[in-house]
Amino acid sequence: MSKNPKTQTFSSMKSWKNGTNPFCPTLLWTLGEPRLVYSYHDTISGFAARLTKEEVKAMESMEGFIQAQPDEVLPLLTTYTPDFVGLSQRNGTWYDDGYGKGMVIGILDTGIDPTHPSFSDEGMPMPPVKWKGTCDSRVATCNNKIIGAAEFLRGKPVPTDIDDNGHGTHVASIAAGNFVDNVDVLGNAKGTADGMAPRAHLAIYKVCTKDGCADSDILAGIDQAISDRVDVLSVSIGIGSRPFYQDSIAIGSFAALRRKILTCAAAGNAGPSENSIANDAPWILTVGATTTDRRIKATLKLGNETELIEGETAYQGPITANLTMLPMAFPGYQGGNNNCLNETFNGINVTGMLVLCLSGGDLSHIEKGMNVKKAGGAAMVVLNQEEEGLTTLSEAHVLPAIHVNYSNALKIISFFNSSLAKNSTAMGSIFYNGTQFGALSAPAVASFSSRGPSYNNGGILKPDILGPGVNILGAWPSKVGPESLGSSMTFNFQSGTSMAAAHVAGIAALIKSSIRRHRRYPSSIKSAIITSAKSLDREWKPITDEHNGNPSKISAMGAGQVNPSGASDPGLVYHLHTHYYVRYLCSLGYTDEQIRVITQYRVQCLRMRDFGPERLNYPSILVTLGIPSRKVIRRVVENVGEPKSIYYPQFELPEGVSVEVYPSRLEFSSQYEKQWYNVVLSISNSTILGRGDFAEGQLLWVSPRHVVRSPITIIFN
Repeated sequence: MSKNPKTQTFSSMKSWKNGTNPFCPTLLWTLGEPRLVYSYHDTISGFAARLTKEEVKAMESMEGFIQAQPDEVLPLLTTYTPDFVGLSQRNGTWYDDGYGKGMVIGILDTGIDPTHPSFSDEGMPMPPVKWKGTCDSRVATCNNKIIGAAEFLRGKPVPTDIDDNGHGTHVASIAAGNFVDNVDVLGNAKGTADGMAPRAHLAIYKVCTKDGCADSDILAGIDQAISDRVDVLSVSIGIGSRPFYQDSIAIGSFAALRRKILTCAAAGNAGPSENSIANDAPWILTVGATTTDRRIKATLKLGNETELIEGETAYQGPITANLTMLPMAFPGYQGGNNNCLNETFNGINVTGMLVLCLSGGDLSHIEKGMNVKKAGGAAMVVLNQEEEGLTTLSEAHVLPAIHVNYSNALKIISFFNSSLAKNSTAMGSIFYNGTQFGALSAPAVASFSSRGPSYNNGGILKPDILGPGVNILGAWPSKVGPESLGSSMTFNFQSGTSMAAAHVAGIAALIKSSIRRHRRYPSSIKSAIITSAKSLDREWKPITDEHNGNPSKISAMGAGQVNPSGASDPGLVYHLHTHYYVRYLCSLGYTDEQIRVITQYRVQCLRMRDFGPERLNYPSILVTLGIPSRKVIRRVVENVGEPKSIYYPQFELPEGVSVEVYPSRLEFSSQYEKQWYNVVLSISNSTILGRGDFAEGQLLWVSPRHVVRSPITIIFN
């Protein structure tokens, strides 16, 4: 609805009935449920209601109507990771930025287990004076760590379980969990667990169940978070690209941006397909997932073969520690059910056997293990398929298990087939190697991490950044694994861009809690995180893609791995005011009314100058070039480093691309001074690059103390 005297917001059923009687003839739905689900105040001027198609059609012709859309359901997309990204309790960014003290991180997810030790308020300060939120005891019992809690489930009662999934508890602990000593998962990864901003407060908005998250609930949660005055939003929810005016996260995060709240959102788990990116609006910080160098290792021995197959599992139990050989079964080869999606295995007897299960399908690996165990299987091997590549998971299985990468899966299948050809029984044994550090090629982009480019946002590089998202240790509302292992810990390993987004949300809170000026604006914090990212792994080699083991493309990694210390002191930042986004939205071909759904104020695109996506003052650059053609990209940077400083440009671009930059240096005489520069890109050799090709590189502005890096992608058309 539009904002005018005839279309106000509504706080109760009575006021809604009085104000919107023309929109809806009755207060109650056919099943006795109230028509009004939510009335929105800060994200949009409108409401969520139960209406028939005929009622929606009739509403479209009424004064004040802008848009109606169906309510979709979106899917839900650490003892070591603080160290891995460079955070230390003794000095550096954590110490300098007060561990996130005074910040409030809003978590939109499945709720939280408030009794978990990660959410103790030991050592926590009182909530900030600005805080306006309240605590719904049905969602969480609050303290100085969890200072706000609310639920939004389409007006339905909250389930008995505060967090009936575990996802919300896990991501909340990653973002801002308190210090918990001597934790482990089934005896693995022992150490101190904590979040990225351990002294930040948490505000919990339960907008999801284990079955997913409705658009109306997400928008209601963001609406409340804005009113409560959170500092950062962590959104580990998403679906493939949609027009922004139909995307609850895009709409809500734009409203949050106008209140200086940065939204960190998961890129999605639909990789390695191109154009699978979620949460691709340019005002969102979109986060992909990487590995760490920690592995919970296991080894598979195949019969009398000398080669040992490496894999991972959090189950490090004693059952096969004596290297007992088990006969192998491969239901997929022997009659279907290759994904172990049910416990019947098409009549194949797997009792006492080592069962091979392909990854993929609708069940998790742990659920597949449950099927194997119910059918009498003794152990399980999870075999990656080609698209899953090198990414393996350390999971708390209910029976002895090992997860192997694609190349090793091919070896195992070949061994199994050759045994059958010889009329012999394939045999195998799993043994365990425990927690190991120092894995090569870390960080690497997880194969499941969603990829760009986005064909929805007009030409903005996505994802923006990478964060740890594979085998992440975090809080869990219940014990995991088999009871026989006897672990008393309620922590678990989880993987996904959800975990990566929570890491970056905590780091954004750290930056915002600092005394530095670039903390004041979401675009500046976002810029600092992007331009300080690391594009090299721990061996100083280009970050690789676990889909195929090759150097990662920018469309998979964005700027690279998040670097908290660099983001805390970025040197230069790219500031971007919200009014430029309006001009950008016009360039996408949206109508004035569609843009109004996002901005919540009137827009007239015909009065605005042409403003393509590449003209946004974004920290990264994506352009489309014809043959021949040239483009001039203009950017403005603000000096948040040393008052007197000089930056010189350096370029890395492939053969066939010509680049110029002017001025040839940026010389600042004071802090917070702004300067502009132009980048001129053109094709210098059309025989090397053809239509549809991608070229990637980077622009670096270098001073004696800082390196400010912008990734560049050129699409040839």
